[in-house]
Amino acid sequence: MRGKTVEEVALQHIIERLGKFKPRQRWWRRWVKRSAVAIILRELNDQIEVLMIKRADREGDPWSGHMAFPGGRMDRGDITGLRTAMRETEEETGIYLEKAGHCIGRLSDIVSRPHSGRQPMVVTPYAFRLHTAVSIEANHEVAEAVWIPLSFLMDPKERQTMEWGSGKLTITLPCYFFGKRRIWGMSLKMLDELLSLV
Repeated sequence: MRGKTVEEVALQHIIERLGKFKPRQRWWRRWVKRSAVAIILRELNDQIEVLMIKRADREGDPWSGHMAFPGGRMDRGDITGLRTAMRETEEETGIYLEKAGHCIGRLSDIVSRPHSGRQPMVVTPYAFRLHTAVSIEANHEVAEAVWIPLSFLMDPKERQTMEWGSGKLTITLPCYFFGKRRIWGMSLKMLDELLSLV
């Protein structure tokens, strides 16, 4: 009987700690625009991988071309943020989470700027574990979908920095480069909270 890999132990820790985790929830989120995303984990060849998408380039979209998690705006028909994350994931990637996996917990709300208007948007991340193999059928909103090993994200040597500017202001921010794909901003904040549970 083989021992568990570091990744399998890490996933078990994440699942156990998510069960006890108390995410920060914005009490005022019901009065602003809301979005939800799915952080999907799978086990493959003794590795744990997380699914990320590269958003298609679209004019007027502030997140155009960014690495992100499947997800999007809450519709009136969505009863909960969890339902939003699952619906948007199916639309963007073809993954039907209700059958292919299950939710193992949620992370803290993140405040973001919306596509339009001055009102902030609250984004809620939900973590899922797949229990069946899936194939990606990306829609027009997704340029590509990629599985990133958790071991890559857990390696401090892979952590890098980038310069980000707005007007005359330039700041140094943390990021990862997975090939030519840059992971930063809100998505990195979500990953950091997830990995902090390891």
